[in-house]
Amino acid sequence: MSSDTPLPMLGGLTATEFLRDYWQQQPLLIRGAFPDIESPLSPDELAGLACEDNIEARLVEENGPEGPWQVSHGPFDEATFARLPERDWTLLVQAVDHYVPEVAQLLERFTFLPRWRLDDIMISYAPPGGNVGPHVDQYDVFLLQASGQRQWQLGGQVPEDAPIIQGIDLKILQRFEVQPDKDWILEPGDMLYLPPGWAHHGISRADDCMTFSIGFRAHSADEAVTSYADYIGQQLPGSQRYADAGMAAPADPAEIDDASLARMRALILESLDDPDQMAQWFGRVMTQPKYVDQLVPNDTPTDPDELVAALHAGEALEPSLGSRLAWRALDDQQATLFADGDGIKCALPLARDLANASLMDAGLLSHAEAPALLTRLLDAGSLDWVQDDED
Repeated sequence: MSSDTPLPMLGGLTATEFLRDYWQQQPLLIRGAFPDIESPLSPDELAGLACEDNIEARLVEENGPEGPWQVSHGPFDEATFARLPERDWTLLVQAVDHYVPEVAQLLERFTFLPRWRLDDIMISYAPPGGNVGPHVDQYDVFLLQASGQRQWQLGGQVPEDAPIIQGIDLKILQRFEVQPDKDWILEPGDMLYLPPGWAHHGISRADDCMTFSIGFRAHSADEAVTSYADYIGQQLPGSQRYADAGMAAPADPAEIDDASLARMRALILESLDDPDQMAQWFGRVMTQPKYVDQLVPNDTPTDPDELVAALHAGEALEPSLGSRLAWRALDDQQATLFADGDGIKCALPLARDLANASLMDAGLLSHAEAPALLTRLLDAGSLDWVQDDED
């Protein structure tokens, strides 16, 4: 699809217009972005997910039994939900797209943005009055109303060190002033885009209020610097060390002089300033799974010949839920395929086809390296066999 094609989910804006005028700059309310939306999950089904092990879930009670703004972490049980009042609480379940294919399909509507920037889809349910307080997120998010109604109020951009309420497990702003004309009720299918750093407050106004939060990855500077330095450090030989051949005799043997600092600075900067290594690190870090235990490797290695036979027989592979694939060209013929934090060198056309495929069938076997690469990805847990509906 052309970046100049008007998109109904962006209110008729093209991708070019949205990225130029709104992305990371200002909010955008889109009425009827998903006019025919039907939530793939009911509130009871969302609560069921929150009762499962290894699923990240939180329960926020504005007036909890242990105090105001009580936050509890899953897994929960039926007794937890049975004791809740009729209003003023919120259930939040993270990364629902990792567990529910119908939710994961929503991500395909956001391909006007880099796929590797997507983080996950969090789903929240709240009875009337349920909210998590006015707060700020440091990442881009699309807030899609899936059922019921939610009131959204915006308070403008606030500094990262804005005062928050102390003594609770939430970063609720001490002061929140609603901007003029920034107070809306969202109906099912409406969507609100928020860039990082904008104060916002969402309050349920219905018994069936469910909101899908499509969030995007944005590493902080400290995370990026630490991660890249660790990656580079693993590539450097032990023999690459601080050296000071030809230095002048020190005037004071206890002083650290400018020349010594300059030598160390040059060593560090020369080691880090490697565009090729930066690309390899970036591809790996941006495709790392959200949860380390999300992908399950095969216990028994797959025979590549059996995989090829299965594909020729009509079976197909697909990315596992939560799997992340991306690619970067090395030259005109070769590329690195990044798959869930790993980097694999292969032919550029194969890397591009795999990273963009939602279904991988026998057509991919036209690439000579496909059998070995598909086998490797399947055994690593990045791919899975497509299951029949009755299965």
